[in-house]
Order: sequence, then structure tokens, then C-alpha cells
Amino acid sequence: MPDKPAIVLVHGFWGGAAHWSKAILELNRLGYTDLHAVENPLTSLANDAARTRQMVKQIPGPVVLVGHSYGGKVITEMGDLPNVKALVYIAAFAPDAGESAGGISQAKPPAAFENIAPDSDGYLWIKPDKFRQSFCQDLTEDEALVMAVTQKAPLGSTFGDTVSDPAWKRKPCYYQVSTADRMIHPDNERMMAARMKPIKQTELDASHASLASHPAEVAALIAEAARS
Repeated sequence: MPDKPAIVLVHGFWGGAAHWSKAILELNRLGYTDLHAVENPLTSLANDAARTRQMVKQIPGPVVLVGHSYGGKVITEMGDLPNVKALVYIAAFAPDAGESAGGISQAKPPAAFENIAPDSDGYLWIKPDKFRQSFCQDLTEDEALVMAVTQKAPLGSTFGDTVSDPAWKRKPCYYQVSTADRMIHPDNERMMAARMKPIKQTELDASHASLASHPAEVAALIAEAARS
């Protein structure tokens, strides 16, 4: 068995597996070579949880599950697999049973809520000209442009999908709050972190895209979970 667990990275809304690119490099520098970044369809919580579950089941040893944004909702739903040793939330949703990302956001709307717009097919997009100021104000204009053009829109109905049995009630957890987050209200992040009683909670002066703007700090928290 390898001396380090596998790490499975789960992206959120408006992005794909490549959003983890900088964190992947940092984790590799720290000696983590069994790295996986799932590509979820963002069509329903059931579909996304099933896809992530499939990936984790292919890994024979222990796994640390890491979710960014809506990816936190995914690992909350499917993270009770026996080989999952820890859950790491990066500016992420961590709903309780019966809660949804949409319900949590409506109770305390984030600053950029109004910059999300549906298309005629029911997919939700961040307005391209508002993407940087909404999602990643601490990245360069070039990086934000690429994220805006390549954003992966979720089906709007996914916001309302509720968690059934949250894995964070049974697995060791770690949580990173982004204090300048405009996509999830920072107070919502603190609320979700506090009730899971994480082994470690950190705060970064970061946008929603902390995985890209503060990859070293994010990787360090993941590594701490992996060593535990």
C-alpha cells in the first residue's frame, strides 16, 4: 500500500477538473502522485455523486476527497464510502440532510448572486463580463478571461437538489473559508464549517477561486488531511 493516500479533487459549478491545475502542481511537489480530478456533468446531484463514486471505487487504497464550491455538496452526498478517510471543503457547500445549495444561498445571498443568469435551456451562467468580479477577482485578467470563456454551466435544477445523508457527520473534515467570496457568502461558509466541527478550519483572504489564487495554502490543508 502506498505511504500516501490517493486524492480525488471534485470541481464545482462554472468550472471543470482543470480548475484544480495549480493545486495539482502543488500537491505533486509535496509528494502526492496518486491524484485524480473527476469531471462531473453538473446535471444533477445524483449524476455527479454517481460519477465521483465510480472514480473513488476504482481506487484500492485510502482516499482523501476534496470538494470546491458545489463539489462540496457532491462529496457530502457520496463521501461515506469505506475507503474515504477524510473530506476537505474548499470554499464549498456542505449541506445537511434535506438542504440544498440553492436554499442555503437564498437564505444569505452572496454578493454576485445577481450576475448569474439562465439560458433558454435551463443552464445557469455567470455573465461573462461579470465573471472576474464575481468568481475570481484575485486572479489576473487573462486567467479570469479563460475561466469565463470555458465556464461549465450547471442545470439550474441542480441548485435545488437536496442532500440525503451527509458524509461529514461520519468522516473527519477540514474546511477552508474564503473571506472575500462573492459566490458563496463567507458567513454561510463559516456556518457550514462550524456545524461539521472540522479538525481544522482555515480562512484565506481569497475569492471563490481560492484553489487557483492560493494553491499552496489549499494544497497544504489537503496534505494535512492526508497525513492525519
